[in-house]
Amino acid sequence: MEKPETTRQQKIGRQIQKDLGEMFIRESAPLLRGALVTVTGVRMSPDLEYARIYLSVFPFERHAEVMASLDANNWLVRKTLGAKIRNQMRVVPELSFFVDDSFEYIDKIDNLLK
Repeated sequence: MEKPETTRQQKIGRQIQKDLGEMFIRESAPLLRGALVTVTGVRMSPDLEYARIYLSVFPFERHAEVMASLDANNWLVRKTLGAKIRNQMRVVPELSFFVDDSFEYIDKIDNLLK
C-alpha cells in the first residue's frame, strides 16, 4: 500500500505542476508538436528525487507522438525546470511522463450517453 504524500511532497508537486504548465505554454511548443498539453498532476517520491508527471493531451490521438517527443527531450525539460526551481530545491527531480486519459474516458462516456 502506498503511503499518502506529505505536505512538502504536495507543495513541491504543485509548484512543479505550475512551472511545467507555464513552460509547456510558453517555451516548449516545438516539443509538443502542435498539441495542447495540460499537466493534470504531479506525484513526488518521498525523497523528492523523482516526479511522476501526468499529462492530458488534446487531440488524444496524438498522445503517443507527444509522449515520445517529451521522453526524447526529457533532459531539456528537466534543465528548463531546474532553472525555474533552483532556489526552492537542492536537486532537480528525475521526470517521468505518463498519459492521464481520464478526459478521454469522460468524453467517450459522454458520447455514448448522447
